[in-house]
Amino acid sequence: MTTGSLRRRLVAASALVLTGALALSACGDSDDSGDSNGAASNTSVDSKLAAMVPDAIKSDGKISIGTDASYPPNESVDPASQKIVGWDVDLFTAVAGKLGLKTEFQNAGFDTIIPGVQSGKYEIGVSSFTDNKEREKAVDFVTYYSAGTSWAALKGNPDGVTPDNACGKSIGVQHGTVQVQDLEARSKKCTDAGKPAIKTVVRNQQTEVTNDLVAGKVQAMAADSPIAGYAVKQTGGKLELIGEVYDTAPYGFIFKKENGQFKEAVQGALKALISDGTYKQILEKYGVESGAITDPAINAAQS
Repeated sequence: MTTGSLRRRLVAASALVLTGALALSACGDSDDSGDSNGAASNTSVDSKLAAMVPDAIKSDGKISIGTDASYPPNESVDPASQKIVGWDVDLFTAVAGKLGLKTEFQNAGFDTIIPGVQSGKYEIGVSSFTDNKEREKAVDFVTYYSAGTSWAALKGNPDGVTPDNACGKSIGVQHGTVQVQDLEARSKKCTDAGKPAIKTVVRNQQTEVTNDLVAGKVQAMAADSPIAGYAVKQTGGKLELIGEVYDTAPYGFIFKKENGQFKEAVQGALKALISDGTYKQILEKYGVESGAITDPAINAAQS
């Protein structure tokens, strides 16, 4: 995630650390179909917006969605039900309900979702994608949230790590995220100044990164702000946030370039959910309301 996010996947699971996280991490790279929220949401249908959905998408009454369900509280697999859950899931299910559609979330590796949307395997990608200019060359976005990067360390920060004091430290990040690029840039500053490089430990899933930190295998981790904040809450006081949130950028749902009307329908549904309070209720349920936005936009990359 440079100043945008390869996955600003802003930010393990119900029982994130240790038991629950291990259950989740087993699922993240699979391409299993998850029928979570398979039924239409209780959101009232907006007939005008529903009419804007292309026939090819609404023909079967559902939307096929690619998501990497290893990023709680945004999207993850519930160990008990094995369904894909999270506020991203709840929010887009409400969006789909406005359009008169059901949702079919499919668990996939994060790096495979954009190609999957481009090829038509998925009709949309919902996976904490940061809207940035590089990605806009491949897909289109409708923004729905604002996230930044946060760092976390063991409670008490025994190694004195901060984002600006990480030279020679071991820092965990998830593969494919903007934080990987952020650490590369910070590490170069270290070596340019004659200091030791940052020891970046890249894992396939955020649940693994969090577990590494709790186990003391790394000295800190960097993740999207809602992810880091949720990890602190779910680890029972084992972790704490360090430093300030930085590089704030919008999350967006991703679309194939041709699907112009579909983007506009989703944007309209989001605006309706913001207006009627549903959007706020969903974010508050997961404690991530600090990143709420008021005006969803199409392709609003900041960098």
